[in-house]
Amino acid sequence: MAQLWGGRFTKETDQLVYNFNASISFDRRFYEQDIQGSMAHAKMLGKQGIISEEDKEAILSGLQSILDDVKNGTLEITDKYEDIHSFVEANLIDRIGDAGKKLHTGRSRNDMKLYTRSEILELQGLVKGMLKELLSIMKEHTETIMPGFTHLQKAQPITLAHHMGAYFEMFKRDLSRLQDIYKRMNTCP
Repeated sequence: MAQLWGGRFTKETDQLVYNFNASISFDRRFYEQDIQGSMAHAKMLGKQGIISEEDKEAILSGLQSILDDVKNGTLEITDKYEDIHSFVEANLIDRIGDAGKKLHTGRSRNDMKLYTRSEILELQGLVKGMLKELLSIMKEHTETIMPGFTHLQKAQPITLAHHMGAYFEMFKRDLSRLQDIYKRMNTCP
């Protein structure tokens, strides 16, 4: 099993420890973001002269081939790897040799932030769609009367538009929260 920290110990790691520490079952969701972050990092390493131009190009080519192979189904992300980072690194080293070991020089993990940002953008789209639908319902039902409720008891009559407006405002606040989270995720530690 590929472990980033495996070389530090002389004995085989107990399977229970490995299972407890492994995150590949979740990490596989953000393989694209991990590879995108790795490509950006490799470019920076090359630009700063930390790795050679040749190593940079080999790393970028290797990462692109891993991305392509995962997308087209010829490379499967399996539980053989502890996490997505060890999956990418092991496959990169298999493909390009020792140059692949240089990728994580000075690396800060931002892939989870990239994944969160892309998920937020998708959620924002869904919430905006719901807001449009609620607004449409509200416009259609300005005269539709229904009982209002307060503390789970019937209260004064209201329109369905008014009732749906309450949900509109709740989801509008959620959209604002998502925008705030996106802004917070759009930083580099």
